[in-house]
Amino acid sequence: MHYAILAYHVEGVVESWSEEEDKALMDELLATHERMVAAKHFGPAARLGATEDAKTLRGPGGGMVIDGPFAETKEQLLGFYVVDFPSMDAALEAAREMRRSNPSAVYEVRPILLYLPGAELAASEA
Repeated sequence: MHYAILAYHVEGVVESWSEEEDKALMDELLATHERMVAAKHFGPAARLGATEDAKTLRGPGGGMVIDGPFAETKEQLLGFYVVDFPSMDAALEAAREMRRSNPSAVYEVRPILLYLPGAELAASEA
């Protein structure tokens, strides 16, 4: 079963980390990621850009574009992982392992109901 692990954090806190603090945290997280890759549980993952650069599309018809995320929350979605585990409990344990590296983050785990194995996104011209 595939699960999405959504990583939330207070964006201002993450942005306040020094380059060294961010690298130390990411080194720990990457070690966790590598263990899951070796066990064939880890799929695509992404660290998202700043919410100030985000746009939200909502409403009827063609929708209306709104600057930034719509929800008024203290924590923002800053990244996500796609993982493959036999149960929700196993996916939650993976999220707990990531949280041990980043204890101030919040991780939400959701089943992925539609998954197309092998489907790749085309590289963008960033």
